Amino acid sequence: MTETHGQTAKGGAVTIDIKEIMNILPHRYPFLLIDRILELDPGKRARGLKNVTINEPFFNGHFPGHPIMPGVLLVEAMAQVGGVLAFKSADVTNKVVYFMGIDKARFRKPVLPGDAVEFELNVTRSRGTIWAFKGEAFVAGNLVAEAELLATIVEK
Repeated sequence: MTETHGQTAKGGAVTIDIKEIMNILPHRYPFLLIDRILELDPGKRARGLKNVTINEPFFNGHFPGHPIMPGVLLVEAMAQVGGVLAFKSADVTNKVVYFMGIDKARFRKPVLPGDAVEFELNVTRSRGTIWAFKGEAFVAGNLVAEAELLATIVEK
C-alpha cells in the first residue's frame, strides 16, 4: 500500500522506492547513489541499498582495470540514506536536507562491481533542524565503511 511515507512491508517496516527517494532528495544521475530504503523507523534508524554495477561512471577512472567504488561516494550514499531518514523523521515538505559534516570515516574493504551495499544509519542526536547519525556500510554482512555524519533541514 503506497502512502506518503513509503510502503509498509511485511512486519510493518516502512520501505521507500526510487520514485519517492527522488521526491525527497534533489540528487539525480550520476549523483543519486541509493536505489531503495529497505527499512525506515522515523527518528531512529534507516537501512538503504545501493546496487553497484560496472556501468557506474566513476569506474572509468577509479581505477581502469581495477574498479573500486570511491570511499567518498560510499560516504555520500550513506549521507543520502541519512537525508531520507531526517526528512521523513521531521515529516516536512518543501525542504531539503544538506550534508553538514563528517567525522571518523573509515574504509575497511573495497566495494566492487556486482556488490550490493547496505547502509545502516542510526540517529545519535537531533535538535531542531540538525541531525547526527552513525552510519555503517555492509557488503554481504561485512563492514566496508563507517562514519559519523551531520545534516540539516533547510528551505529549498
